[in-house]
Amino acid sequence: MKFFESVFTYDYSFPAVTLAYFLRYPNPYSRHVLTTDVIDRFVDPNTQRLHTTRLHIKKSKVPSAILKLLPKGIGGSDNSGQSCILETTVVDPREGWMKSESRNIEWTGILSVVEKQVYQRHSAEDVDYSLNGLAIDSAKNEQTTVRTTVTFVSRFGQGKLFKGKKRAKSSDDQVADVEEEAPKKGFFTSLSTTGIQRTIELIGVKRTREAVLRSKQGMHVVLERLRHGGIVGVLEGMRQDREAAFGPEGPWKRVWLQGNGLKEHAHLEDDDH
Repeated sequence: MKFFESVFTYDYSFPAVTLAYFLRYPNPYSRHVLTTDVIDRFVDPNTQRLHTTRLHIKKSKVPSAILKLLPKGIGGSDNSGQSCILETTVVDPREGWMKSESRNIEWTGILSVVEKQVYQRHSAEDVDYSLNGLAIDSAKNEQTTVRTTVTFVSRFGQGKLFKGKKRAKSSDDQVADVEEEAPKKGFFTSLSTTGIQRTIELIGVKRTREAVLRSKQGMHVVLERLRHGGIVGVLEGMRQDREAAFGPEGPWKRVWLQGNGLKEHAHLEDDDH
């Protein structure tokens, strides 16, 4: 198990930072995010806290450095597919904090990544809870600190072998399913597996350092859009980023067109013959 921790302070008010968090996809540093969907959202009537569950689908792949450590074929012939991230958040606007937790759904047997963040308001006196509180005003002297903690756990090689189930009779003649467990590993094999797990976790830490930096840059872009254009400016920026990523001139659209063009060209050649 490996841990990564980062603390960063935004020179923006707590309402602005939390709003930017929910509107951060897409931005120029996260064009790999394909969709974001709200699964559940409600306000607790007792605490007045906002609870949200979202599902992010991202363009992703198993890192080549990890693929080299896995048995051939375990990563699939095409490892450039999509990954799903489940995110839960709780916001307390009066106490001035937000907690979030994000975890991957696929490839958890290879590497499970759980990211927890705590956003905290500072210099909270004179806070405005109206829409005016979204304005970025230096006179408010309000900052928001975020503490990010990421846990990496690789369970590669620890699963059971499900080659089938034995049918066994219990004492009362009822048929029961008995799972076949993986054969016990030798000492040196266990050492090898542990080394692979640690290497996979270290690769995850390295990628997370880069991802946290991009996340900060993306948040700053959204916050600046909010500063200069309000919510309308943020929505317009999202539209432009979505067009840049998935429009006719976007990278994913160009790849799709090139692929179809190659197929069409191949069909023409076959017709000529």
